[in-house]
Amino acid sequence: MTDSERDLGGLSPDMMADEPMEQFARWMAEAAEVLPEPTAMVLATISAEGRPRARTVLLKAHGREGLTFYTNRTSRKGQDLAGNPRACVVFPWYGLHRQVTVEGTVTMMSQADSEAYFRSRPHGSQLSAWASRQSTVLESRKQLDDRAAELERRWPEGAEVPMPDFWRGYVLEPETAEFWQGRQYRLHDRLRYRRDGAGGDGARWIIERLSP
Repeated sequence: MTDSERDLGGLSPDMMADEPMEQFARWMAEAAEVLPEPTAMVLATISAEGRPRARTVLLKAHGREGLTFYTNRTSRKGQDLAGNPRACVVFPWYGLHRQVTVEGTVTMMSQADSEAYFRSRPHGSQLSAWASRQSTVLESRKQLDDRAAELERRWPEGAEVPMPDFWRGYVLEPETAEFWQGRQYRLHDRLRYRRDGAGGDGARWIIERLSP
């Protein structure tokens, strides 16, 4: 489909929810109906040297508190967030000609709250959390496979796998959230939520139209 043929309808402030996570829930529900990996999001962090780094992670929960994902806290992204808890995520819903970008502060979840989700994971995924020391150098694929096999012997199917102490959940609390809708000739609709005031539960969300 060419730019001249594409017109998915307009996006205006009066069509949007009062707060960004409610609007996000609407769009996520629509994306889940037609896209293969709607929860895949690009997470961007900043290293201690000031270098931007990005990777794809999976969103595991969303609500008024923000966007939740899980990872190894000793990984590059975990170390980045420990030094600078500000981050940005992008949901590239190309099939819908939509994009959502959320910026904010990331908070690490408690061990108890993280463990609740860990227990819901398939047995193999629980073992993988132990097997993969994310971002560390491997001598070979065999090293990883051997580690996974040893863990399978230690905790066979049906055994309770403890949550690694280096594995945690993280929540990104939105400070701004941008909703992008494709339009003809690249004259897209971009609407951004931002807080009116210093923040906190009492702050009001303002919706602004941005030039595409």
